[in-house]
Formats: sequence, C-alpha cells, structure tokens
Amino acid sequence: MGNRGMEDLIPLINKLQDAFSSIGQSCNLDLPQIAVVGGQSAGKSSVLENFVGKDFLPRGSGIVTRRPLILQLVNNIAEYAEFLHCKGRKFVDFDEVRAEIEAETDRITGSNKGISPIPINLRVYSPHVLNLTLIDLPGMTKVAVGDQPVDIEHQIRDMLLQFITKESCLILAVTPANTDLANSDALKIAKEVDPQGLRTIGVITKLDLMDEGTDAKDILENKLLPLRRGYIGVVNRSQKDIDGKKDIRAALAAERKFFLSHPAYRHMAERMGTPHLQKTLNQQLTNHIRDTLPGLRSKLQSQLLSLEKEVEEYKNFRPDDPTRKTKALLQMVQQFGVDFEKCIEGSGDQVDTNELSGGAKINRIFHEHFPYELVKIVFDEKELRREISHAIKNVHGVRTGLFTPDLAFEAIVKKQIVKLKTPCLKCIDLVIQELINTVRQCTNKLGSYPRLREETERIVTTYIREREGKTKDQVLLLIDIELSYINTNHEDFIGFANAQQRNTAVNKKRAIPNQVIRKGWLTINISIMKGGSKEYWFVLTAESLSWYKDEEEKEKKYMLPLDNLKLRDVEKGFMSTKHIFAIFNTEHRNVYKDLHQIELACNSQDDVDSWKASFLRAGVYPEKDQVWDYSLGHLDELMEMICKCFT
Repeated sequence: MGNRGMEDLIPLINKLQDAFSSIGQSCNLDLPQIAVVGGQSAGKSSVLENFVGKDFLPRGSGIVTRRPLILQLVNNIAEYAEFLHCKGRKFVDFDEVRAEIEAETDRITGSNKGISPIPINLRVYSPHVLNLTLIDLPGMTKVAVGDQPVDIEHQIRDMLLQFITKESCLILAVTPANTDLANSDALKIAKEVDPQGLRTIGVITKLDLMDEGTDAKDILENKLLPLRRGYIGVVNRSQKDIDGKKDIRAALAAERKFFLSHPAYRHMAERMGTPHLQKTLNQQLTNHIRDTLPGLRSKLQSQLLSLEKEVEEYKNFRPDDPTRKTKALLQMVQQFGVDFEKCIEGSGDQVDTNELSGGAKINRIFHEHFPYELVKIVFDEKELRREISHAIKNVHGVRTGLFTPDLAFEAIVKKQIVKLKTPCLKCIDLVIQELINTVRQCTNKLGSYPRLREETERIVTTYIREREGKTKDQVLLLIDIELSYINTNHEDFIGFANAQQRNTAVNKKRAIPNQVIRKGWLTINISIMKGGSKEYWFVLTAESLSWYKDEEEKEKKYMLPLDNLKLRDVEKGFMSTKHIFAIFNTEHRNVYKDLHQIELACNSQDDVDSWKASFLRAGVYPEKDQVWDYSLGHLDELMEMICKCFT
C-alpha cells in the first residue's frame, strides 16, 4: 500500500484541502499536490479512470474538463464517492458521479464551453486505489470553438500557471506518444516553471498508436528530454473500447501484456503501466509532503498565532460600539488626507504613467498654460494708436500740448493692465478643477461607504470653492494695486525714448543659440493627395525646428528657421482623434515645400499646450500677438500669490 510509515500524510493534506475549499481561500498556504497538465485528448482522463477502475469522468470532443477537479483517492474497504459540495451524500453509481461533475461545472460556467478556476472536490473511496491526490486541469487548446471567448487559450494557460507555478506542486505532464515530444504542450509549460525538471513527472500515453517501426524507448529511458523524476508509459483504452464499455481491469491486463510482449519495452515492463504509475505517484507525493511539511508547519504556526492575536482583539468586540465606528471613520478620513497630499506633492506609492494629474497637472498650468495665456493677450496696434491720440487730445482740452501728459499715459497703460485679469482668473479656474478631480480620485477608496464618500467630497469641495473666491479676490486686488500706482522710477521702466529700441530687441529675442528646448514625436497633417499625415521626431532649438525619421536623429527630413514664425490654433476635425496647432510665416512665405503653414498634431490637448509653451521659450508667439512690455515685472508675484492662497 505504498509508503505505509507515512500513509496518513496524504489524508491529512486532503482534510486541509477540503477546509480551504469550504472557506473559499488558501490562507496563503501552498499545499503539496500533483497537477495533471496536457493538451486536449492527451489521455489525462483515461489515466485517472484507470487509477480508480471506474468510468466516472465526462467525455466528449473539445474542452470537457472546464473546472479544476481535485480528485482525492482514499484506500478503503467500501467503494463509493463523495463531493464536497454534496456533504453527506454517497455516490455508489459512478455514472451519477459523471452527471454530477457535468451539472456542477454548468452551474458555474454555464452550458457553453467557458472555463472557471473554482475547483470541484471529489473523494473516491475504493479498495483498488492507493492514497493519492491529483488535480485534473483543463486541456490546453489553441482555437476557440462555439461560445468560447477568443482568449480561451490564455485563460487556460493562466489557470494552469496558478497551480504549477507553486514550488509545492508536482507536475504530471501527460503527452501522447504519437506526437513529437518537442512539441508537447505539457512539457513546454512545465519547463517554463520548472526549467531543471525537478518537479515534473512525465507520462507517455498512446504508445500502442505509434507508427510501425517507431517507438518511445529513448524517451522512456529518460535520454531524450531528461526529467529528474523520469517518464512512465501507459496504454489506455481506445475510444472504441470506451464506447463498447470495455472493463478497465481487462484494459489493465491488456496494457501489461503490451509491455511484456513489445521488443522495445519488455526490458522495462516492470517500470511501465498504470499500476506502477499509481504506486510511483503515491510514493513521490508522500515524500514530497514529508519534505515540505516543516515549512508548512512553520507557516501554520505563524498564522495561528496571528489569528489568535486577532481573536483576542475582537473577543470583546461589539458591533454597536460607537468608539469602533469613530476610530474606523477617523482612519479613513486620515488616509484620504494622506492620499490627497501625496497626489499634490508627487510622493504617492503608485505613479500614474498614462497622464498628468494632481500636483504635476497644476505645475503645468502654472508654468506652461498660464504664461501662454498671458502672451496671447491680443491688441490692435492701429486701435491702440487711435486711443492714445484721443487720450492725449482729451487731456489737453482746448490747449495745444507740447509733452505727453501723465493722465493720458496712465489711462492707456491701466487699460492694458486690466487685460491681465482674464488669464489670471482662468488659471485659478483650471487649478480649482484639478484640485476637485484629485479629491474625487482620492475618495475612490471610500467606495464601500457611499454616504461617507459623498459627504467627504462635499465638505472638501465646498472648502476649495471658498478658497477659490478668496484667491480670486486677492489676485484682483493685486492687479488693482498695480493700477493704482505706476512706478516710473523702477529700473525695468524703459521710458518713451527707448521704447522703440526695446520693442525691436524683444521681437528678436531668442534663447541661447543652438540650445535644445524640446524633443518629441509630432504628426504633420498633410492632405492625402500630398502623401498623408506622417509622424516624425521633432527637435526644437533656439534658432530652428528640425524633424527626423526616428529618435536616433540620423536622417534629417527638414530644418525650418524660426525667424518670422508664429503659432495659430486649428480646430480638431470631426473624425480626428488628435489635437492640432499650426506654424506659419508672417511674411507669407512657404513654410514647408509648397505649404503656407504646417499643421502639427498631438494625442492630447495637454501635449499641445506643452509644445506651445516650448515655442514661446524659443520666441515663437501666437498669431496677431504684439509683444507688449507693461514694465511692472510682477508676473512671478501673481503666480506666487495663487500658490500661497492654496497653502
């Protein structure tokens, strides 16, 4: 009866397996077990039925085993079967066992060919079996059939890996002899998780179906693809035998005769066949349990101590105790505060690699979007000159003036300073919106408590809205302060004498020559008649815009000087998924080939805003923009004020 000295080990593991299946979790313990893997129609079911000596497994074409079957064989005088989900019911008729497996499978997976990782626990008591536990897994397939999902191959593979990846699991790799061993699905997946072949036991089926003149002698002698635990050959019943209800005992006798009479296998007949396989698996599983028992015992003791500690904590627990609820509430609110701070400071455990959010998004608003909105402030030079003329004449009244009066200067300058209010308020709105988005993101963890989540969002959002009003008041107050007093003695004030010279210098202002400002992928939108849209690697420097075929920058497609270039907004097309802006020449020259402007496309509006900010650094400004130096030099103070109001 196998290894008698330790024959109670396998039943002990069976009890643990049943307990874990009942509670629906493994308690993080990897129990010693044998998992049966192989392709469809490799003969896995026949091997297991030969162990029991009864026909009890579902048969058919395609995927028959659609849930893991934990088969526990127990040596016993009486012969019957029990299911864990049918406690107290003994199955004497094994046709009923097959029907129950099919019915239980359909309860979870439905009547189609879908699969499920939830196992079925079956225990078979018989005087003809040795104590043994095996997990029959779905056969590997390549093509979805019927109502199966298209990724059925990956689903089965993932299920198999859940079992055989564990170091405590022995792998019974079943391969038919009438296929090339190098193409064995079972050995391939076993080698992935057990490259040294230490946990893999090879089973070769269908030896009687090999072409005449061929044999599997080298494989069975462990010479071709060596495994530490070797290979065992078996001969199962054919489909004709199964349909004809051929007795399994007669089939085992025919298997024995086959090995004794075959010239290639007769010298190893004592190491072949189903009885030897069953005995070998019993011994190897028992030894494997013995080897893994110390580590398993240590884990169990550790978890027992941990559970006893938790039980002690909750021994006097009362569900209606208000202090418990208050403590839980405080912990969740404190965690929300920590998560919000991490999103803003950028110190979170999980970093979003798909898009900017939180503090990074606010940083972009301040340093890219806000400066661009300031530069976009547009005024009509002709209209401005007319206003200046009218202001000077109205201040002089009936008199003919010699000098420009201060009142006229202040009236015109104040009118331009007031234009700062719109981009400043828009910047605050964008920051507020991102703060609210961050709040909603951080309250996702409170999803189990909808009312708490709703109330937390309401309170924090209300507070942010209150700060929004105060922030806007402070920013508008700062602009009003600038309007109330213009300091013409400030060193940044250029005066009228140098105004034209400064204006010319600013228009020609560039960053450090040859300085690389930005690199990245952009799509050039060109009509289909001219070749269609193409993606290039762009390099923006202080003097030019170049694009290349790839990131290695070996093959330059074109280099465009930045002189007289400006930016223009372009509306996204109806069918387009990309966001677009354009570059054109103010002197109406062709920018690229015969194009008066080139349209550049990005995947998101954030990318467009970021590229526009980079072009500003290179001195390329928006369309119709006149560079205007309002001589106050307080943009940094405005941004600093916005930051302070949120801290």
